[in-house]
Amino acid sequence: MGIGQMDVEDPILGKDDPSMDLTLLLKLNRKQWWILVALNIFFLVAGQTAAVLLGRFYYDQGGNSTFMATIVQTAGFPILFIPLLLLPSSPASSPPPDALPCKYIAMIYVALGIVLAGDNLMYSFGLLYLSASTYSLICATQLAFNAVFAFFINSQKLTPLILNAVAILSFSAALLAVNDGSDAPEGVTKGHYAISFACVLGASALYSLLLSLMQLTFQKALKRETFSVVLEMQIYTSVVATIVAVAGLFISGQWNELEGEMAKFGTGRASYVMTLVWTAVCWQVCSVGVLGLIFLVSSLFSNVMSTVALAVAPIASVVIFHDKMNGVKIIAMLQALWGFASYIYQNYLDDSKVRKACPQGGAGVAWDDSCC
Repeated sequence: MGIGQMDVEDPILGKDDPSMDLTLLLKLNRKQWWILVALNIFFLVAGQTAAVLLGRFYYDQGGNSTFMATIVQTAGFPILFIPLLLLPSSPASSPPPDALPCKYIAMIYVALGIVLAGDNLMYSFGLLYLSASTYSLICATQLAFNAVFAFFINSQKLTPLILNAVAILSFSAALLAVNDGSDAPEGVTKGHYAISFACVLGASALYSLLLSLMQLTFQKALKRETFSVVLEMQIYTSVVATIVAVAGLFISGQWNELEGEMAKFGTGRASYVMTLVWTAVCWQVCSVGVLGLIFLVSSLFSNVMSTVALAVAPIASVVIFHDKMNGVKIIAMLQALWGFASYIYQNYLDDSKVRKACPQGGAGVAWDDSCC
């Protein structure tokens, strides 16, 4: 579901002189750059929001397989081969001499893929007993976990604005924890609500840890951070996660229930298949948006835009599924937006410092570390 988070100040380019990526970017004028940024923001927000809503629709119409809901989060990875094949290769894409051997990198990808599969399973189980709006608001705590793990693992600075965001998002999660769960899907007990809440909160923490571990892999194992390398990591970890989720589907015995699940699906068999297919497509459209923003701006900006999508999802779920938006959830959403604003302002301050240090930087996004 995600990509490694880079340093706050640094976009992905300029880390190891990826000349082809940088040349392509510098050919863009400011208008073209903004158009591409806007397009990728749309892919991210629309893809993530639609995927969450389709996941809730799957459960509402009679779907019950948490492993099937897990599989579709990564099974659309072949879509990512399109931008990978369209991206011109360059000499800078070859591994540096001090990078780890391929067998060790493969082991890292397998380990990350297994963690990703477990994380996606927790998200799927959480959505089973939560409304789409509550689920999205809990997921917004990911930014707070990101800051903590990035501080300990990636040596990222914890500024007052970041600490403010962590505190606000923590209060937001606490509010949802004490919510009475009256907006939960029909038949969900308080026990189910509590378990699902814990699963989504734990999944958000695990996902943030995964992002930091991916970043550590770039820094210590791969020794490079180009667009193609980030794309390859997303593909390889998704392959492993999909295989693990499919294995879980058969080991758990849930595959025996799929035929009956399809037959009893509220809107019919064809709708069942299309729901799963489009959920998989939407998650990968979201991934394309995430990768595009990392390439064009920075991973922090991409991560913050993911939080914007989490703020859009509750509004969309109220419109589509008629979820209840009580006072607690409204306050939680406002706090999530407050935390998001703190991150945005910190990003603006960091970007201003980089612009002053590197006034020659192309479309305003590609900076060389030597001048930072």
